[in-house]
Amino acid sequence: MKWIGLTGGIASGKSSVSEILRSDGYPVVDADAIARTVVEPGKPGLLKVVEAFGHEVLKPDGSLDRKKLGQMVFAKPDQLLKLEKILHPMIQQETAYQRKIFADQGHAFAFYDVPLLFEKNLEKSFDAIIVVTSSEDLQRARMKKRDLLSEEEISHRLKSQIPLSLKVGKATWVLKNEGTLAELKQAVRELLGKIQSGKA
Repeated sequence: MKWIGLTGGIASGKSSVSEILRSDGYPVVDADAIARTVVEPGKPGLLKVVEAFGHEVLKPDGSLDRKKLGQMVFAKPDQLLKLEKILHPMIQQETAYQRKIFADQGHAFAFYDVPLLFEKNLEKSFDAIIVVTSSEDLQRARMKKRDLLSEEEISHRLKSQIPLSLKVGKATWVLKNEGTLAELKQAVRELLGKIQSGKA
């Protein structure tokens, strides 16, 4: 089974591409979804995060306050690294498990939706890599609307990632997402056709 990495910049439209792939019946493993699962109430991941960052990262109901934790780590590389050291091994284990399931089911290829593919030097783990791009203005507008972040918080998050131009240079395929959802769907389906035919 071919293992295809799917990445891009923050709010570039990577999640939209994942949804299109899923709706068309393609297997997708979502790193962010796994990251949320490993810190659910009662899971060892949440206990370790609380030990490292304090009870202030918890909501009154005992679940993780992701926005509060984000504010604590995104502007501080050492704190972000501390969080990643806690969660990354758990995410890797669950990813390997899901990948094996898809391989055992006989899929020709599967996608791994992972924001920090290049930042974490994961390129060699994949047979091919798709990078989803959009302009920085669009990224900022989407983050402001989706995450209700300040301009300063948006800048911190953009700076925490490798510039999109460098990711594009390392991509097998690039999907531009600067138009409508219908246009993105068409671009994704054209690329899938090329991948399946071996012409991409």
